[in-house]
Amino acid sequence: MLTQSKGEPMGRTIIEKILSSHTVDPVAPGKIVDLEIDARVARDFGGANVVKNLTEAGLSINDPAKTFFTFDCNPGGSDQKYAVNQQFCRVYAREQGITVYDIDRGIGTHVAIDQGLVRPGSTLVSTDSHANILGAIGAFGQGMGDVDIAHAFAHGRVWFKVPPTVKVTITGTPGKTAAPKDLTLAVLRQMGAAGLLGSAAEFYGDVVDDLDLSGRVTMASMGTEMGAIICLFPPNGSVLAECSARCKAEVEGIYADPDAEYASEVTVDVEGLGSLIARPGHPEDVVDLDAVRGRKIDSVFIGSCTNGRMDDLRTAATVLKGKRIAPGVVLKIVPSTDAVWRQAMKEGLLDVLKEAGALIGNAGCAGCAAGQIGQNGPGEVTVSTGNRNFAGKQGKGEVYLASPAVAAASAVAGEIATPDTLPSSPAVFATGGGATATAPAPDPDAETAPSVVRGRVLLIDQDNIDTDMIFHNRHLAITEIDKMGEHTFGNLPGFEDFPQSVQSGDIVITGGNFGCGSSRQQAVDCFRALGVSLVVARSFGAIYERNAINSGFPILGADLLSAGLADGDEIEVDLTTGKVTLPSGETLDVEPFSRVQLEIYGRGGLLR
Repeated sequence: MLTQSKGEPMGRTIIEKILSSHTVDPVAPGKIVDLEIDARVARDFGGANVVKNLTEAGLSINDPAKTFFTFDCNPGGSDQKYAVNQQFCRVYAREQGITVYDIDRGIGTHVAIDQGLVRPGSTLVSTDSHANILGAIGAFGQGMGDVDIAHAFAHGRVWFKVPPTVKVTITGTPGKTAAPKDLTLAVLRQMGAAGLLGSAAEFYGDVVDDLDLSGRVTMASMGTEMGAIICLFPPNGSVLAECSARCKAEVEGIYADPDAEYASEVTVDVEGLGSLIARPGHPEDVVDLDAVRGRKIDSVFIGSCTNGRMDDLRTAATVLKGKRIAPGVVLKIVPSTDAVWRQAMKEGLLDVLKEAGALIGNAGCAGCAAGQIGQNGPGEVTVSTGNRNFAGKQGKGEVYLASPAVAAASAVAGEIATPDTLPSSPAVFATGGGATATAPAPDPDAETAPSVVRGRVLLIDQDNIDTDMIFHNRHLAITEIDKMGEHTFGNLPGFEDFPQSVQSGDIVITGGNFGCGSSRQQAVDCFRALGVSLVVARSFGAIYERNAINSGFPILGADLLSAGLADGDEIEVDLTTGKVTLPSGETLDVEPFSRVQLEIYGRGGLLR
């Protein structure tokens, strides 16, 4: 750490003291300083871009011992793009001697605290917008972009604008059911989404003094949702003891001077505070839980950097012990770190949660980062312990933000509820009453599928082209057929530009076992989207053949690769007779459509 620079005021806030010990520049609100960074972190989300920035600029690593990767957005590596980025970063880390906290470790900011990478007074930057969670131990953490992090990797420092500090004092005695999440939501309700915009905040009051590390983590995490640079909590004895144990050395806290100057001072009264909840779309849209009590829900998520620690899982297990979640409700739980996961298993909490019907995921960010369980679908109503409920952030449904106790109780009740007011029987979904589906009447004006196809030939002289080559699994979430065409053959080397070169009416001619592999309908529909009129192959994968026939897409089993054709030649194929007319006028006889295939093709699909 650096020493205090000259010319600074004697009465300083916590952030000013931390920054002063990490720069030689004068520290005052609004000043730009060149800041030394103790821990420089890139996640799997953004990490690959950090590496690319470094390599393209020809930069090396300043200090590998202070440089880290944390893979927490997709701890299963279950998404192809994440898996590629993770492996890209692993290879770079091996070359540079950088420590990787891989997919088995959990949320990077929590790992940084638990592994002693930071201590009170330290500085950390990360590609995580909630890096300010470090304020829970009285350290400085800041989320930054890929370029900033690359600079920190290469030089050990970044420029930073000193923020003003707001002093927040929480007064009053909250009710017995109020959790740290409720305290956080109370502050958020009063401050709003921009109440601490561009500022550091220091939190004081008897209720704050009594918070353990988990409670401080919850409050510090949601500073981002108030626009804060960081929310700092002066370490109490238990926090210092825990940090000392993590760091394997005695640590001291950093505290504001009695005459520190604040940009403003705010008081939040939590006298008698009960359970709060944030309504969908806006974390700051906080109301008393009674305002939405009884709202029918589809799912519950317990986890995230805000509420995925041991205390949170213990609270959930206490509520769920001996109970079952409501019929039709899905409960998803994701511990913040692997250490939490293991401790929960050791204490028997996982058994309690599983007996209640919960799905327990690998440690990590989960649905907040769209990389693991926790997402919801259109129309789905979710109670979440996360920090954000922006539209589309955790899926396409509605997300209410609440404490772990409320989340667990709601899972049991099947509706928004609190542990002390669980209904005698859970709310259930209405069923039945739907009309029996009937087939639509034939449209007499509909165009009849052509029995004779004429088109330009595109040759792909390969066997065993599987469905991942035709339509890669990273695009499987696409459901609109008109959006599938652009991904056709995107994983077939040499044919990645197929969507740009194909023309409507073209005929694809290829080898044997076409469409082997996974049973994905998109591998058929992508050709329909591009207007391909026919696929001819020596043979087809069994499932692919059924998918094509059942969707009314014309495929024909024949060996036309040996017919002397060239790309761009035009041929004519009679699907009913199997007669193929070549450019020379010569004809070939191949197996025509069967009666069943012809019937399905003629009406546009099996279900028509």
